[in-house]
Amino acid sequence: MTDFKAWLQSKTLWSVLVMLAPLISRMAGFDVDATLTDILTVVGAVGAIYGRVTATKKLSIKTKKSLLKIKK
Repeated sequence: MTDFKAWLQSKTLWSVLVMLAPLISRMAGFDVDATLTDILTVVGAVGAIYGRVTATKKLSIKTKKSLLKIKK
């Protein structure tokens, strides 16, 4: 894993956000069905594991411009 990608391109990150969506919704005051919460948690967990296992690039929070400086 020597290449970098922007953190927004991470399947793992997006899956974790899906997993946290019901919790964040409840904290914001929305009523979320328990079945929907369970489904999103399972889908998010499976997606996070899949994303981590298939990862080929490291994450970077730097911009593309600064990544070019690192590679040179």
